[in-house]
Amino acid sequence: MAVISLGLLGSACNVTRNLQSGEYLLQRVRIEDDREAPRKERITKEELEKYIRQTPNKHFLGTDFYVWFYNLANPAKDNWWNNFKRKIGEEPVILDLGLTAKSAENLQIYMNSRGFFSSKVSCEVDTTYRKRRAKVTYRTTQNKPYRISSIGYDFRDKFLEDIILPDTVNTLLHVGNIFDITLLDRERERITEFLRNRGYYNFTVNNIEYLADTLGGDRKVGIKVIIKQNLTGYDDQGNPVRENNVVYRIREINILPNYDPAAAKTDPQYMSQFDTTNMRGLNVVYNNKEKDRPSVRPRALRYSVPLYPNYIYSGQLVRRTYDDIMSLGYFKSAKIVFEEMPQITDRTNYISYVGERRMQDSLQVHYTQEGYLRCNILCTPALKQSFNVELEASTTSSFYGVSATVGYQNRNIFRGVEALDISATVGYEYMKAPDAKRRAAMEFGVTASLWFPRLLPFRVSTLSPIRQPRTKLELSYNYQNRPYYRRNLSSLSWGYTWKYKRHSSFSLNPIDINLIEVGYLDEGYSQSLKNEYLKNSFTSQLSCGLSGSYIFNNPLNEHKLNSTVVRINYELAGNLVDGLAHLFSQPVAGKGYYEIFGIRYSQYLRFDISVSHKLQFGKVTALVGRIFGGYGLPYGNSESIPFDRLFYAGGSNSMRGWSPRTLGPGASAKPTEVVYPSQLANMKLEANLEFRFPIWGIFQGATFLDLGNIWYTGVSSKGVPEGAAFAFDTFYKQLAFNTGLGLRLDIKFAILRLDWGIQLHNPNNPVGERWIHNFKWKNTALNFGVGYPF
Repeated sequence: MAVISLGLLGSACNVTRNLQSGEYLLQRVRIEDDREAPRKERITKEELEKYIRQTPNKHFLGTDFYVWFYNLANPAKDNWWNNFKRKIGEEPVILDLGLTAKSAENLQIYMNSRGFFSSKVSCEVDTTYRKRRAKVTYRTTQNKPYRISSIGYDFRDKFLEDIILPDTVNTLLHVGNIFDITLLDRERERITEFLRNRGYYNFTVNNIEYLADTLGGDRKVGIKVIIKQNLTGYDDQGNPVRENNVVYRIREINILPNYDPAAAKTDPQYMSQFDTTNMRGLNVVYNNKEKDRPSVRPRALRYSVPLYPNYIYSGQLVRRTYDDIMSLGYFKSAKIVFEEMPQITDRTNYISYVGERRMQDSLQVHYTQEGYLRCNILCTPALKQSFNVELEASTTSSFYGVSATVGYQNRNIFRGVEALDISATVGYEYMKAPDAKRRAAMEFGVTASLWFPRLLPFRVSTLSPIRQPRTKLELSYNYQNRPYYRRNLSSLSWGYTWKYKRHSSFSLNPIDINLIEVGYLDEGYSQSLKNEYLKNSFTSQLSCGLSGSYIFNNPLNEHKLNSTVVRINYELAGNLVDGLAHLFSQPVAGKGYYEIFGIRYSQYLRFDISVSHKLQFGKVTALVGRIFGGYGLPYGNSESIPFDRLFYAGGSNSMRGWSPRTLGPGASAKPTEVVYPSQLANMKLEANLEFRFPIWGIFQGATFLDLGNIWYTGVSSKGVPEGAAFAFDTFYKQLAFNTGLGLRLDIKFAILRLDWGIQLHNPNNPVGERWIHNFKWKNTALNFGVGYPF
């Protein structure tokens, strides 16, 4: 600690000692946007920052640590130690008035492009506020913008008139809008994408021009959108030759499932080594050596390629083809390449289009040419088999736990891109409290799943809006040896997953069977449970039902600096089994409930919803919030939900000031004896807020706030400890609250995360001690995880 303090002190004193006379360290750059401009039209300083040519060095805890560390290197020596100092540190940024003037010019140009042609930029350089340091301030004044007064179209390619005009209902340009060049460019991109989805393969933004008329004065601009013909060449006199833009059809589709880009680049005879198999219009190109037993069966590839011969070219359908191929999980990369095919017929072969307006005047019919494309889909497979390892850890002053998962994956086990996943998990938890009679707990689980790239036994058309259909068969077994009980959990499920259009994903498990066998339950522990609901959940149970989920994901794009994710999970268990039991059996004598194979089956409803929203301020800098709600209701043949389907709080993805299962329920008192954590309930409410920021290189940081708890509700609240039941007039007083700091390590293929949560309000403490004012290690928790928490 003393070394760090000394380094920070040195960084405050020594960073300017090597500067030459007249040189100043650029300490601060500030942009003041125009606060008099309306908020919706204001060009913010965040938008302008990217146009500043010279920015200060990074700071650490308010000091010039990076410059100081860089200056520690000996300029005369080029060895690893001095190079290390230069790499960690930063070369001092010296004030350059030329770059300052260029930055002001850039800001002026940008504001002009946004329609503020009367804007002004002033620049102030202060070299007196600190010795040998400079502060630069840019001030912007937008003034009144130029606005669009009229919009017209000039179709040099008459064939496109009846295609584009009906789509102007979706235009981004409107009378009264600011004459914003970036908006005009986005409209060009929109029209181009619209046409490329309708066969215009060669159409680009360069085929669209704008003619602006400002002669009317008063900052009014009349716009004419010019749709040009395609430039096909030049005549003998050097004059450009233009023709109507060509509509393209896909004539031939080839897919190479074992494409080797390195071999294709170096071997001129590479393509001659292949043979072709046609599968309903898709030419599957195999190496001659695998002709009789191809690595991927043609039928499996046909399911994943929604393109067919004679289809009109569509950029949207091409992107879908790429997404569907990569979603198989078998290919490392894929590339879709088009090439124009020679005209089979005479070039006077034209097609005609009679649009809505032409129906009113059948004498006005325009023509354009039709071209043909060859589509080559070049797929490079990933390793067929792979292994992965995941680690997770959590600790407090009285508890720690670690778990490891080892997984194996075969991405093409039956040559139909079926994926086999097998994973084994081992966990160990230990109570460090001296009054715990039994301290250790162990867990072991094995899961095997088989994925099919289609909805078995159904057939989904490639024209359907359903995308990337999958069928999953999963078997799992889990053995839990806790200090006071032992359980065996077995499950079998058959389910489907698919995407719908762009942002929605669904899953449905029509067969979801779970068997819980309690092999041992400590009698003393059972009698010590005052929570009758929790006591009932420690019985052997069988659940048969269906489950599913829905995910809405609206990701970031270049024009949108936020994203939203909605997740809904649901389970409905026991209804079909209950109906059959009532028809063909009787209740257990003296019990009032039914059994199957000597085990009481469960009947319950469980669902949860999570909504997260992300505001992106930079490449890493972001503010992310989440709200979560979950509820479970036993009914019919059940008095409680199975133990492992109850909700808990705490851990790396929940309330990070607590370890898993150590918070709640409600404001109930902590157990008098420290036993294995089992604080569970059938309802959960939680909210999280996290600010993420870069630190250095692959290191990222975060600070967070978590708010939430679990409760018992309804019939589930009978026989539970005082304060554990949910009530509208008291629940907000029972919300736990923690803050904390996080460290993330971005290793490209994963995010390794360490979160240190600090409790601020613990509703399970005695009244008067719930708000925590004195920092103690026992009121914190360290949680390690892989990936972001939400």
